[in-house]
Amino acid sequence: MAAARPVPQLMGILNVTPDSFSDGGQLADVRQVLQRARQHVAEGATWLDLGAESTRPGAKLITVGEELRRLLPALQALKAAKLGARISIDTRRAAVAAQALAHGADAINDVSALSDAEMAPLVAEAQVPIIVMHYGGPAPIGGAQGAHYADVVQEVAAFLTGVRDRALVAGIARHNIWFDPGLGFGKTQAHSLALLQRLHKLVALGQPVVLGPSRKGFLQRLVGKSSHACDPATAAACCVATLQGAHLLRVHAPGAVSDAVRVAAALRASA
Repeated sequence: MAAARPVPQLMGILNVTPDSFSDGGQLADVRQVLQRARQHVAEGATWLDLGAESTRPGAKLITVGEELRRLLPALQALKAAKLGARISIDTRRAAVAAQALAHGADAINDVSALSDAEMAPLVAEAQVPIIVMHYGGPAPIGGAQGAHYADVVQEVAAFLTGVRDRALVAGIARHNIWFDPGLGFGKTQAHSLALLQRLHKLVALGQPVVLGPSRKGFLQRLVGKSSHACDPATAAACCVATLQGAHLLRVHAPGAVSDAVRVAAALRASA
């Protein structure tokens, strides 16, 4: 296993969407966004991940204009509030990313792994981090239907390595390319658990690894509880990821996982 690493950073999720699987419709105005963001930061989040398009299975596709209409007021308010956390924008569209970067976003979280041909050159010019995710299918939005892998960890690693190579050719600095295995995206419960169990294989590829297990369907099915009752299960998954060397954990409730992750990091450091 990789050498000891500091406590992973926490990224608090902010979805300004009506239909996200866990918190859709909860952040209907800027005031609510700021309230949730302040809570995330108070609970230990050093990143805030702002998204305006749901990526849950079956979610309705929206236009670039609608995504920006939802996104930009919240981003502007977060920047003005100066909360001390960096802001990542969860989008797969370069046109949205360009506007977000122009308004001060610090990173892009692309669940489609550079499927938009304009995304890589945009990020290269901006010199910001980009999270590239393995989504397990021909489209970035979808469930586990038709998910087949001979070795899910090996195939996810090969996919992300390929994306990294394309990003490097486009001029993105190596340290700005962050990997996300995409738990639950085009993957069954068994696939997501295998990726958790062998996350160190992805860490060994040399890029920062981001993990988003928070309240995912595979955890809900595993423990037999609904989304909001899955924060303890999320904390367990985050502990496993910490022991495996994850760098950044994307969660709905940072306070529910922060102490557990610190314990896991201490155990890793003393091993």
